[in-house]
Amino acid sequence: MKNTKQYTLILIGLLLTTSGVLAQTKRIKRPTSRIGVYSADTFVKESFDIYDKTYRYDGYAEAGTPLSDNDIDILENAITDAERLIASAPNVVGDLDGVGAFKQAKATLQINRTQKALRYCIKTIPKLLKGHKNDGEQDDSSEQNDNSTGNDTNGEDGGGGNGNTKGQDDTSNDSPDGPVVINTKFDFVPGSELIFFDDFASDYIGDFPANWNTNGNGEVVTFGSDPQKWFELKNGHHTYYVPDVSDLPDEYTIELDVKTVGITRQTSSAARLSVAIADDNKVRRSNNYVNILLNYPQYVATSVRVISKIPSGDNINNSLNKDLRKEQLQVHHISIAVNKRRLRYWVNQKKCIDVPRVMPENSIFKGIKLNLVGFNGETERLFVSNVRIAKGGLDLRGVLLAEGSVSTSGILFDSGSSSIKSQSYGIIRQISQVLQQDSSMNLLIVGYTDSDGDDEVNITLSKARAEAVRQALINSYGIDASRLTTDGKGEANPVTGNDSTEGKSQNRRVVFTRQ
Repeated sequence: MKNTKQYTLILIGLLLTTSGVLAQTKRIKRPTSRIGVYSADTFVKESFDIYDKTYRYDGYAEAGTPLSDNDIDILENAITDAERLIASAPNVVGDLDGVGAFKQAKATLQINRTQKALRYCIKTIPKLLKGHKNDGEQDDSSEQNDNSTGNDTNGEDGGGGNGNTKGQDDTSNDSPDGPVVINTKFDFVPGSELIFFDDFASDYIGDFPANWNTNGNGEVVTFGSDPQKWFELKNGHHTYYVPDVSDLPDEYTIELDVKTVGITRQTSSAARLSVAIADDNKVRRSNNYVNILLNYPQYVATSVRVISKIPSGDNINNSLNKDLRKEQLQVHHISIAVNKRRLRYWVNQKKCIDVPRVMPENSIFKGIKLNLVGFNGETERLFVSNVRIAKGGLDLRGVLLAEGSVSTSGILFDSGSSSIKSQSYGIIRQISQVLQQDSSMNLLIVGYTDSDGDDEVNITLSKARAEAVRQALINSYGIDASRLTTDGKGEANPVTGNDSTEGKSQNRRVVFTRQ
């Protein structure tokens, strides 16, 4: 009897000492068989990948094992992914329409089990982070996750492509047929004082571009017979691409063209491009930053995420749904405007983010960092070009009204053409607003080019570009044609030298003068 009591006490003691570990919810078993519907199988796999991590770290916490900084980063990523996935469940269920009854029954069981696992993650992760989060160590690259929701595109493969670059034909990202549709409410205005510009024209094919730094790898490429050069970014959580910018003012804009190859419905929901504005321009983790992340999955709608970590400010970590899948299969343009504390972000003409107080009150940011994750690096690839960072970008209307003249290099045209790029319409819209406010104002529109090419050709081109701006004011904004006259000066009167990419970009300009 005595021995029995001793054994009982020992057993109770063991149970008490291990109760922390045993307090965890019973582990939910991961499904071992596939459903046979891609979106459903991906939903289950990605969800249980998050669940397994969460369950493991929950066990650490119950056992009193402290979480490392890397563990915290993983959990911060996991919570937004879990929220995104559980929100996408109705779309996944919708993809089961038309499949057999047996497959639907099997899928329903797995999806229900998966949602239970996700609810556990969403409930558990904040508790783990609350107990262990170290605000001093947060990674602007490893925090890049999405919160994608939205309707699936039934039966459409996203783009495809085989990663062809130098000297090879590529048809996966052709521009859509027909004229560009202009959104007359598009209000992005590029900065007028150039800080950095790179179209990689001076770099050799296959080289890493001269005006950038990295801790990884990348190269300049072309596609088929198109002479335009692109900079390929390589996939990596801690791989940064940093343009040669050493300081940023209170107001500036960032622009870049983006081209993808090979993204399809099989592309991971973790595939994303981030643009971080940071307190240094080093190829390393930054202590203070604002990061904007664009996701590239095709089987569910995309999202744009904004993360901020700045001193004496409200840290922000939020995803906003925006279906950009069609844009991402073509060359698309990212525009970012920083006006003191306000941050706005567009893809083509779609405004995705407009946060009034996300930047620090005093300008502490020194550099821009690009990062790419979630692409497989072989068939799925991403390229950037025409990277432009410029001071200003808020309001040309006041300058024109006060001084009677305004010059801008922000109205962009296709190379050697008078075709206006769609991202330039924010400036044209502002000019139209001045004309609508002051009905007595008439304008002379004068175009200028850089010094490349023949003088007479440049004069003809500059006149054609001025006329294209005039037609945009007439056709898109209803300005009376009699109030607008045009001229072109070619390469005359340059504002700076034509011996650099940046200088040429500044000399390609349009000047509006009150008559």
